[in-house]
Amino acid sequence: MKIERDTYLNMLVDRMHNGLIKVVTGVRRCGKTYLLTEIFHNYLVEHGVDEAHIIEIKLDDRAQSKYRNADEMYNFVKGAIKDKDMYYIIIDEVQMLEDFVDVLNGFLHIKNADVYVTGSNSRFLSTDVITEFRGRGDEVRIYPLTFAEFYSARGGDKYEAWEEYCTYGGLPQILSFTNDAQKADYLVKLFNETYILDILERNHIRHNDDFEELINILASSVGSLTNPRKLADTFKSVKRSSIAPATIKQYIDCLQEAFLISCADRYDVKGKRYISTPSKYYFCDVGIRNARLNFRQQEENHIMENVIYNELRARGFSVDVGVVEISEKNEHGNYVRKPVEVDFVANMGSRRYYIQSAFELASSDKVAQERRPLVSIDDSFKKMIIVKDPIKFQYDDQGIVKMGIIEFLLNRNSLELQ
Repeated sequence: MKIERDTYLNMLVDRMHNGLIKVVTGVRRCGKTYLLTEIFHNYLVEHGVDEAHIIEIKLDDRAQSKYRNADEMYNFVKGAIKDKDMYYIIIDEVQMLEDFVDVLNGFLHIKNADVYVTGSNSRFLSTDVITEFRGRGDEVRIYPLTFAEFYSARGGDKYEAWEEYCTYGGLPQILSFTNDAQKADYLVKLFNETYILDILERNHIRHNDDFEELINILASSVGSLTNPRKLADTFKSVKRSSIAPATIKQYIDCLQEAFLISCADRYDVKGKRYISTPSKYYFCDVGIRNARLNFRQQEENHIMENVIYNELRARGFSVDVGVVEISEKNEHGNYVRKPVEVDFVANMGSRRYYIQSAFELASSDKVAQERRPLVSIDDSFKKMIIVKDPIKFQYDDQGIVKMGIIEFLLNRNSLELQ
């Protein structure tokens, strides 16, 4: 099955010959190896690169295990370069290479070598991996399949595909399974036997019961405002367990460094400043989140919100939670200031979008609730409400766009539509 990942291919193509080590990062099993050794490899061949000028080494292959030795790897690559034309060095599972930082930095001294690497252990997945290369690394962050990528490979009825995506997410391997039991089993085992064990080992976490319970709490309350102190209070009141907020923050940092979760900070839209706490957390893949809860909590409204967040991140936006202060009458008839929330403030350079995720707009009160924060923002950036209903693109009388989730996800340019 061929999966198109043109966004990431273009990111690699744009970075060709830039004198830096291209480091492909992302959560385990999101498609890093496929991107480099299949999609990018084929691109090079199709654009005239001789196979002899593509030096591809898969360090998890027993037949190539000798190249895990630093000197063997370096000497092999140097010996494979026979002329002055450009060579493309592609190394998969580079964390298996001893002294890999020194070896890769050594490759940068070869003028006709362009270096691309990927890795899959928790050290290499750390968000600060680029610092290993002392400013000589160029990160290409990839995500599990977006719904558009998922649907391009799956096909069929797009609403049935949406239901499947909301349940099992976008890890590429999901597309190879033929029934629900296989998909669920894959995700549960991946979480328990790979993700958690990696993080525990890398960070020397001893109280793994508390760590795993924290994951459950975050998965159950995805998209809810929280902070380490509130989470510590939950442990104390509900779980009858005492854990310090500082420890919870450490655990959350570990999950973020492994790309399992992401944090959306609160941003005061009118005051143009960040609010330090609380924040929202989203899972990198809704299938991973659902598997952690054994598929017991399938609230489509929260899942849809998580999908929109991931879509915006995959499109290259930084994403915050917006806070807008409005004036509202209280029960005594007096006007009071009240903060209301914009689900997402998406920024990329000079571009900004204010986005509400509204699963249903079943009543006029619900419509007013979703529109209220948006109409209170007096700048000229586009304001949108994304709903489950199949709506292609609608402006209301105050310039707010309403769009269906499927239409939003399947059109990569949906934010720019007029």
